[in-house]
Amino acid sequence: MTQVSWLGIDPGLAIVGWAVLEEATGNIPNLLDYGTVETEKGIATPQRLLEIETDITELVREFKPQNIAIEMPFFNRTIKAAGGVLQAFGVINLVCYRELGVVPIYLHQSSWKCHLGNGKANKKEVAAMIQMLFELETLPIDDSVDAIAIGYAGLCGLRNNIS
Repeated sequence: MTQVSWLGIDPGLAIVGWAVLEEATGNIPNLLDYGTVETEKGIATPQRLLEIETDITELVREFKPQNIAIEMPFFNRTIKAAGGVLQAFGVINLVCYRELGVVPIYLHQSSWKCHLGNGKANKKEVAAMIQMLFELETLPIDDSVDAIAIGYAGLCGLRNNIS
């Protein structure tokens, strides 16, 4: 029997966090791998988007997840990075559909954080919860931690009905 796998993604133009989880017979899924895709700040946005497209394509070809959960970007009016993040979000969506035929589910940040127990948790608190949940000795406090939590929330059935 093939285990169902999930790709969790925390989108961004500078850093894309990703994590691959697999359903398990127990309560806690298997965390197969996680990491970040990083692009240089000084290069043109189209070049950065191409790097994201290339790296995410390699990732989905390697792991072939059946399901994908992505954080839906939310911005207030003062955020200058919104355009780049939304462009990266679009590229990631394109890759998921082109390579796998998968339409990702979109999760609000507050909802996947609530799934861990605190909708306003900071990155360090999210890392502590993920480290405890998956019994990890060490865990970097970066965007991959959020991606683990996003994938976990999707795997557990969290949906925000965003299309």
